[in-house]
Amino acid sequence: MAYRAADVDFLRRVLIVIGVAALALLLWQIQAVLLLVFAAILVAVILRVIAAPIGTHLRLSGGWALTFAALLLTGFIGLVFVMFGSEVIGQSRELARILPEAWDAFKTRFGLAGLDQQMMQQAGNAQSALLFNVAGFVFSAGAAVVNLALVVIGGLYIAAAPALYRDGLLQLVPEGRKALAEDTITTAGNALRLWLVGQLAAMALVGFLTAFGLWMLGIPAPLALGLLAGLAEFVPLVGPIAAAVPALLLAAAGGYEMMLWTAGLYLLVQQVESNVITPLIQHRTVEIPPALTLFAVVAAGVAFGPMGIALAAPLTVVAYVVVKKLYVREALGEATAVPGEPKSKTRNGKSRKARTGTAGVSRSRA
Repeated sequence: MAYRAADVDFLRRVLIVIGVAALALLLWQIQAVLLLVFAAILVAVILRVIAAPIGTHLRLSGGWALTFAALLLTGFIGLVFVMFGSEVIGQSRELARILPEAWDAFKTRFGLAGLDQQMMQQAGNAQSALLFNVAGFVFSAGAAVVNLALVVIGGLYIAAAPALYRDGLLQLVPEGRKALAEDTITTAGNALRLWLVGQLAAMALVGFLTAFGLWMLGIPAPLALGLLAGLAEFVPLVGPIAAAVPALLLAAAGGYEMMLWTAGLYLLVQQVESNVITPLIQHRTVEIPPALTLFAVVAAGVAFGPMGIALAAPLTVVAYVVVKKLYVREALGEATAVPGEPKSKTRNGKSRKARTGTAGVSRSRA
């Protein structure tokens, strides 16, 4: 009988291992869907950030405040489009028209005239490659529109009833660890909200500074390039470099001096952003080590592709909170500040952990 009980226990353990492996494989297969879910959570956080002061000042219920926030955000986007949309679209078209000419001028200036032929030879037949690229672009654009609609609609649902989804997630946690899991989710949500507020402010300032600087230099389409720079700021370190490429190509038509002035402008804006804007914002929001952010962007790009790169920074914020709270503080017992926690709670947590650690050492020595 004891032998059979041991066999049953061994079989149960094997089935658990197989189940965990199958779950991990399933999650990896649906990683794109999980990223869309996380993007929807970001949309929900943005809506809740806008709805909170509206509900407080206008004394509205949560549902009405959220509805007002969604309408306000939609109206703001529409107002910006009416005021600057035609100019940005016109400059974007002008940018699309003159970028090929700037690319040709860049190749001529640096002796890269045969680069296109080499690229086409490597790609195979030019006509089939073009058709393949056009078909791929149309398919990707259609998929992007569908994904965007899913993210926005999902974000509205999550923002309308966040407790419903949080409680559903907590039901998967053992009873003895639910309080810790709930506290971790709340802390990660607070950190994500603070990071988003700071990031949106930094994006707006970088976009304005870039557009103004390009206008002063006389670079074509400054509004479109400024908008691109602001949006690219959402992807730290990598995004600003990518956003500078179109402006440098346009500046190449004006000679080396214009390229240097344009490169200097982007470098100056990034210096202002990293040394002035970001420290001031992070003083009240969330500070993540720059090296950690850089390697997180690279790792997310390798693991999840372009969508991973776009969401690398907020994913890093959540992972940073979870590791510091569950591993460094709870598992290792080390006193550490966790982003998203109130300062008073952090201080109490530090002192409590420190006292616990000291008591444990005293007991072990005794």
